[in-house]
Amino acid sequence: MRWTVEITGGGVAAACCDHLLTKEGADIRRPPQARAAIPALMLSDPARALLRDCLDQPSLFSDKPRITRRIVAWGGQEPVALPHQAVMLGAGDLDFAPSGNAHATGDAEWTITTTRTSPDDQLERFGDRFGETAPVRLLEADDAQACWVEAVEDGWLFMIPSGAETGWLLAIGAPCAHLLDQSRHLAPRLALDASKTAQFDTTPRMLRTMAKEGFLACGSASMAFDPICGDGTALSVRQAILVSAIAVACHEGEDAEPLLGHYRAMMTAAMRRHLRLCSEFYASGGTGPWWRAQQEALAEGFAACSARLEREPPPRYALEGFRLVPRELAT
Repeated sequence: MRWTVEITGGGVAAACCDHLLTKEGADIRRPPQARAAIPALMLSDPARALLRDCLDQPSLFSDKPRITRRIVAWGGQEPVALPHQAVMLGAGDLDFAPSGNAHATGDAEWTITTTRTSPDDQLERFGDRFGETAPVRLLEADDAQACWVEAVEDGWLFMIPSGAETGWLLAIGAPCAHLLDQSRHLAPRLALDASKTAQFDTTPRMLRTMAKEGFLACGSASMAFDPICGDGTALSVRQAILVSAIAVACHEGEDAEPLLGHYRAMMTAAMRRHLRLCSEFYASGGTGPWWRAQQEALAEGFAACSARLEREPPPRYALEGFRLVPRELAT
């Protein structure tokens, strides 16, 4: 029996929900909606493998330029080069076409959104960190396959290459030019184009209401990690897998409320783990006022997530492939 799911918004999460639910016999309705382009993104091999499996595209992004080293100058220490396996993506690479049945009619059993539904959505923020990004010209040839991370007094810098001589600089805590003035290692290796800066939110955050009867939110508009973890795209894919599995289970007759509670608990637990990981990074990055303020905000966020988890029942399901089963029946 055919059934209808409406997906609003775009991006990786919407594409994954579209594909997974189409495979489960759902007709997908996706209203057209513009999406802000991402100028550049580094996608780790584990995240690429997860996305590849979810979309059934074994060779996904195999032709993209690779990042083979991560160079870290953290906490005032000298740079350390570490092996890294990732691909570089450009604008539009994560904009996947909708399924062939994208104009389904009929009442939707579920609405899945990957965008903020209104300005009044309650968004819980764990800190207040904004970033600035700008294109740069690479001055060292060996940086074409390396990403750089450097902690400075008032924040940290992250550089990803986008070509043999070009890249993007991300500054967290203050504008790019300000943090570059404090940089010992990264500043001499690039030339900043200060005329093309853009600001964006890098604060870990999540909607207070991510799941209710007939409605599920996923993707970066519903929940976002600090870019220090490099796990944002993988988070969106994992959310899409879980959201799709919930919709399928409910369509097949499972009680919705325990499934929705499972989603709320799993996402809160994921945020709490992320905040703990961030706390370790920020505790070792610097000792100045900005760094101490981040640590305090992360500690408050961890406590808030712990309190929220105490109000949720323990998770009752486990994923087997792309389907949810009761934990007592999981293999």
